Amino acid sequence: MVARNRRIVSSRHLADGPAWQASEYEYGMIIAYNSFARWMQRCMAASGVPEMSALEILVLHNTNHRDREKRLSDICFLLNIEDTHTVNYALRKLLKMELLTSEKRGKEVFYRTSEAGQALCDRYRQVREECLLDPLVKGGMDGEELREIASAMRVLSGYYDQASRAASSL
Repeated sequence: MVARNRRIVSSRHLADGPAWQASEYEYGMIIAYNSFARWMQRCMAASGVPEMSALEILVLHNTNHRDREKRLSDICFLLNIEDTHTVNYALRKLLKMELLTSEKRGKEVFYRTSEAGQALCDRYRQVREECLLDPLVKGGMDGEELREIASAMRVLSGYYDQASRAASSL
């Protein structure tokens, strides 16, 4: 059994002093992010498209969200991504795979999921329900717990965003 006061961190030198728990949270985020990225790629492979990166999968699902067309800036904003070049590359790849369509209006390009892209998102959803959601619910994780965790993560992401702005001004 793990002692309650044991510190589980990735970088001991960052866990010294006050608020060492932030290092424990950061390590949890590292593990969660990598698990989530791996999950998305394996879920997409099980859906029939094994060659997509985690970012491409996020961009596809975000573009499919609410069946509304989106601009590059919309997608970057909603996914909280500063590097527009990586998202633009993902969009070009998804267009080449015929999972998205695009329409240029003036200087803006608007993206929308194609029928093939919508069908792929539906297959992904089915695999997600079978492989992730069913075991999650059977394991005792209820929706309210997930909402509380998600809320805390959004609050903490705001602190990290503010800290990144502060660090940029140093």
